Amino acid sequence: MTGRIGSHAVVLGGSMAGLLAARVLADAYDRVTVVDRDELPVDPAARGGVPQGRHAHGLLASGREVLEELFPGLIEDLVAAGAPSGDLLSRGRYYFGGHRLVRHDSRMVAVGASRPLLESFVRQRILAIPTVAVMERTDVVDLVLDPDATRVTGIRVVPRGGDRVASSIHADLVVDASGRGSRTPEWLARRGYPEVGTDRVGIDLAYTSRVFRLGPDALDGDNVVLLASTPENPRGAVLQLLEGGRALLSLIGILGDYPPIDDAGFRAFAKSLAVPEIYSTVRDAEPVGAAASFRFPESVRRRYERMDRFPAGLLVIGDALCSFNPAYAQGMSVSALEARVLRDTLNRACRRREQPDTRRFLRAAAKVVDRPWMVAAGGDLAFPDVQGERSAAVAMVNAYVGRVLAAAERDTALAVAFARVAAMLDPPPALMRPDRLLRVFVLAPIRRRRHR
Repeated sequence: MTGRIGSHAVVLGGSMAGLLAARVLADAYDRVTVVDRDELPVDPAARGGVPQGRHAHGLLASGREVLEELFPGLIEDLVAAGAPSGDLLSRGRYYFGGHRLVRHDSRMVAVGASRPLLESFVRQRILAIPTVAVMERTDVVDLVLDPDATRVTGIRVVPRGGDRVASSIHADLVVDASGRGSRTPEWLARRGYPEVGTDRVGIDLAYTSRVFRLGPDALDGDNVVLLASTPENPRGAVLQLLEGGRALLSLIGILGDYPPIDDAGFRAFAKSLAVPEIYSTVRDAEPVGAAASFRFPESVRRRYERMDRFPAGLLVIGDALCSFNPAYAQGMSVSALEARVLRDTLNRACRRREQPDTRRFLRAAAKVVDRPWMVAAGGDLAFPDVQGERSAAVAMVNAYVGRVLAAAERDTALAVAFARVAAMLDPPPALMRPDRLLRVFVLAPIRRRRHR
């Protein structure tokens, strides 16, 4: 960046989205303060403010690229700490739409670090920046705006515990990374701003996860087995190797079919999966600690970019902007791509020696969200009982993707193409390139007939 544009920026929330925002803000502001309700752990550990932290996570290739840009050497450090890594397609088993993607060198590296390990390493890098500070065990209770309510000038905070006396913190810029429970819509409505338009897709999903002690060869050289839900077999799962000779099994149920948390029920659910290899791998494995559950009622997208008025000095990022069905493993990587947009927005502001254009950022962030939202919301709407607005385009795309996946059982080019779209390296329309249409409708069917 060409210079600093303010004295103080504040980030609401110290999860991945907030940490990544703090990293790019540190290049544009004299000081950055991250405010979080938790006491942030020094070592890798799950915490209350990240309820999904005990469950399976995926850092997609697009997100990994951004993290390598922002924190050079981070991925190497994770691997050195024991995080399994390897080629995405040749070291994993992926079942989508009832079809297993063929093995092939995808030239995409997957790193199987647990969420607590990844977040811990990122947090250490952030706290090593002298101008970044963390305010722990603090609730943000309101925004502070100027007299005509056109610019956010700070936040109101209350410490957790003690006398709970509120105080104000001045900021040139406030970034809301507080997650799906963000109160920004409420705070803006209180100042006369219009209601934030919201898109919702009800999935009523639940994870139940448990860690097992497994050796590095438990999956015969693979790092992950992923079984995606389908309308025919709605129960899904992710079994991934982690650092420390452990494996995490996350069972996934939708539309109220919650995986049990007790040992017998957990194992029975695993045994019921359409892919028996998941249960057989953990059947006799030693569990590490108790199982944990997490419920996700609906995907929610807040359409700030469509508001005709929005205050200067305020940005929204991460799950506070759009909270995806976690089964698609998009959340962390979308936050990383939004952090890149934030960096570009701040670069532009620095060149012009002005505060960032909040509405310009929100429009650019919406474009980042468009593609993964199309994938996640469209995929969920393939289930007849999922709540949400359907269109003929969604039905057409779902039908076509089903043919792509059927062909990708043997067609390596289509398997790699689908994996690149799932990793958010290529947009979904890339699956409809003329050469891929030919493979889906002509070459792949011929090859399947030959293999019968």
